[in-house]
Order: sequence, then C-alpha cells, then structure tokens
Amino acid sequence: MRLRKGWCQMIYRSPHPDVSIPDVSLTGYVFERATERADRPALVDGPTGRTLSYAQLAGAVRGVGSGLHARGFAKGDVLAMFSPNVPEFAVAFHGVISIGGVVSTINSLYTADEVALQLRDSGARFLLTVAPFMDRASEAAKKAGIEEVFVLGDADGTPFADLLQTGGEPPDVEIDPRRDLAVLPYSSGTTGLPKGVKLTHRNLVSNLCQIAPFDLIRDGDRVIGILPFFHIYGMVFILNAALYKGATVVTMPKFDLEPFLQTMQQHRINRAFVVPPIVLALAKHPAVEGFDLSAVELILSGAAPLDVQIATACAERLGCGVIQGYGLTETSPVTHVIPGPEGNKAGSVGPLVPNTEARVVDWSTGKNLPPNEDGEIWIRGPQVMAGYLNNPEATSGTVDEDGWLHTGDIGHADEDGFFFIVDRLKELIKYRGYQVAPAVLEAVLLTHPAIADAAVIPTADEDAGEVPKAFVVLRSDATPEEIMAFVADRVAPHEKVRGVEVIDQIPKSASGKILRRVLVERERAARNEP
Repeated sequence: MRLRKGWCQMIYRSPHPDVSIPDVSLTGYVFERATERADRPALVDGPTGRTLSYAQLAGAVRGVGSGLHARGFAKGDVLAMFSPNVPEFAVAFHGVISIGGVVSTINSLYTADEVALQLRDSGARFLLTVAPFMDRASEAAKKAGIEEVFVLGDADGTPFADLLQTGGEPPDVEIDPRRDLAVLPYSSGTTGLPKGVKLTHRNLVSNLCQIAPFDLIRDGDRVIGILPFFHIYGMVFILNAALYKGATVVTMPKFDLEPFLQTMQQHRINRAFVVPPIVLALAKHPAVEGFDLSAVELILSGAAPLDVQIATACAERLGCGVIQGYGLTETSPVTHVIPGPEGNKAGSVGPLVPNTEARVVDWSTGKNLPPNEDGEIWIRGPQVMAGYLNNPEATSGTVDEDGWLHTGDIGHADEDGFFFIVDRLKELIKYRGYQVAPAVLEAVLLTHPAIADAAVIPTADEDAGEVPKAFVVLRSDATPEEIMAFVADRVAPHEKVRGVEVIDQIPKSASGKILRRVLVERERAARNEP
C-alpha cells in the first residue's frame, strides 16, 4: 500500500505500478489482435453450439457498421440494445461503437414502460431486440418514437441480418477517446431514479488496461457468458476483456442452474465471472454433484458483497480460487480486485487497481480516515464516468470538483491497502446483483389507492443478497399480499417487493427526505441482526 499524506489528507494508491493507457477507440483496442486469432472461436452460443470465429466476429462488426451508416446512423447517435446474451450482442455492440455511435444497454427484465423511459431519456434512434422480447420492445418503441427496430429471430421488425447485407466498408470516423461516448448504461447511482452513465472510449479502455495485468482472463481461456452483457460487469469483463485477451466466450441467455452446470461441463469452462447467488448455488446446491466442473480454476464474484463462508465453501467444493472485486457502473466498473487466489484476504474486495486513488471519508465530517476505520469510499481515476446524461445536479452530487467520485459505500482499508465493504450509504438495493431503486418502487406504491405514504429498504436474504421491503402508511384497508401483487404487476421481476409492513408514519427529515436508515435499523433489530 502507498499513502500520500498532507494536511489532513490520506490518499490510498494502488500497490501495482501504473499502466499505460493508449488513446484508441474501444473497438480498436478490443480487436487489435483479432487477425492473428482469425480461426479461433470467439463466441459460442451455449444452447445451440453456434460459433463465431474471431475473423467472423470482426467481419460482422464491420458489416453492422456499414449497414447502420447506410441508414443514416452517424457519430454520436444512440442505438439501444434490449437483448439477452447471444453472440450477436457482441456484433451489434461493437458495430455501433466502431463508427462512433453510442450503445445504451437495457435490462432484459424491464417492462415496456421502463424500456420506453430509457429509450426517451437516452435519445435512442434505433433499437435492437430479440423475438421473445418483441411484445415489450414494440410497445416501448412506439411510445419513444424509435425510428427502426432490428430483431434477432422471427418477429415483426427489421431482421438483424439485413444490417449485414448492405455491402461496402464502414465509414472512417475520427473518434476522440477522451471526449466521445461509447456506452450509456443506466444506473440509479447513489440515490434516486435510473440515470444514463456517460462512459467514454477512454473510460472503458482504461479499465481494460487496469485489470489486464492480473491475468484474471488469459489467452485461450474458456469463459462462461452468464453475466448479462447489459450490466457493466458482464459488459467489461466478458464482452470486452475476454475478447481482448483472446478467450472463448460461451454465452447463455439466462441463468437456470442445471443448463448452466451442463454448459460449464460441456465446454470445460475454466473462468467464471458471476454474482453471489451463483456462488451460493455452486457451494450448496446438490445438483452440482452431478456435473464435472474440474476444469474451473477461478471464480470472480462481483456486483454485490460475497459472504466469506459461502466463498470458502465454494472454493473447497470445486477446488478452485474464489475471489472478489468491487466497482460501480460509474467507474467503468472496476476499482478494486483481488490479484489472484494466492493473494486473497477473506472478505476483502482487494487493493486498488493501477492508476486509481481512494479516500475513506467520515460521512458526517468530511475528514479522511486512517486504516481500519469505516467511512465512505471515494474514488479517483481514468475510469470515472464523464457524468450523468442531462443531469448536472446528479453529476455534481456524485463527482466533486477535484474528480473524486463519492461511491455511497461504507468500508475501510487495512494496513496492507486491502479494502473491505461493510455497508452502504446509498439507497440502492442489490437483488441478485441487479440494481433496484427504492424511489421507483415508492412511486409505484403511492399509486395504490389504499396507500398514503411509503418507503422501501433492503432486507438481508441468503439467496438473493438483498430483497426490497416496503413500509406503508394506509388510508384504507389492504393486505400485504394485495400490495405485493399490485407492485409485481407494474415492475420487472427483480424489482418486486418481497415484504410489506404497515406503520403509522414514515420517518422523514425536516426537509422531507425519507430517513431510510431509521427503517433499516428498525428492521435489523426486529430480525436480531447486528
């Protein structure tokens, strides 16, 4: 660990040397060695075995770029992707970015209204989806005024294959990596409703360079593509880092345990990037015993905290390394990672990645804290976002004038510079690694005729990590079951309220802000949690 000290200043630096970050486009960086890997498999569709070689992938990316250009899609235009993990996701993703376009990835569980909201907010011109999502996609596209919907599979809309049949070469577009956006994922940030996170080419290339020295993915590895590519974790580690490193990615459109295990066995997967509920299943589910997972060498868990005992049980059962990392959509995403199993510390998310600084700040006084004292973690580095789309107030509330991103997460660093995440200031709920914004659910609850006021908090759940629980003030009779069903009909499956408690009054500050921590403490006391 290296510390820089000044007047009341304690800045943590990565123990790893800084890395050089080239000024290149994201697609140019990821595909810089595609030609020498031409005949090797880049992407395999898990359910069917359909394979794209590196040469086929690079050619299809050029085809999409040409096809979009022929339709008037220009630098800075936005194409939204509403799709599960399939090989064509990588084709479309890099086809857009290669010609200076911006990809806005949409949660595949979203309702039509939620999809429409993101389409409008992002300013998307085109939408790519799959046949099974077409009912929601077409409704959302009409509401948002989308110009053209491309579809994978047999459904109304422009067949995705049409983009590949235009012919010709894509345009030669000049990209400024430091200024031009590459992707626009949506995050609730530390508070509030989902916001577009502006990530430049340099943000993403920086993060790929920052994780490259650890060999978490190596040339020739076989990586399971189960993390959603619409999520920043799957997007960076699997959709980009794995392809940059020359691995083969085996995609799966959704997680079902036995097909997942079968795919791991069949393709001799040796690297798995997952979320805590999958680690829990690998550690405890009896079905695991029926499959040969001996090829697995390393599992990296992210997107939510991983219980130490579960990590240990998984590592012992599979005979592999199980480590953690940490980051946010707003940091492209990685800021901390365990360098490898041999350097693991139980419960730690690891030290900072190269080119990254951190502070641990007392959230009540703003003063920096020394090792082993808990405070809010602040991050500064080239992977920090360019801001929130069309939301300067939220941007300034998250990234200060000196470039420090206030994560909203509470934790500490030990004397060796290994960080531990212990709690959250942020109001975000992490359900199976998915972000659930309490403000969204509260807005839905308040449309129920029987509810006068509402607040939503996370409650601990062994399987999901956290689940949303609602506290409601009633103006007329309604049962918890009725309220949960009401919300379930209006939100994506991962956003469902899993518990309801009726109270007399929602605790609020003098300014009217809900005091969720009061409710969290009440819930923990009721459950006898520390």
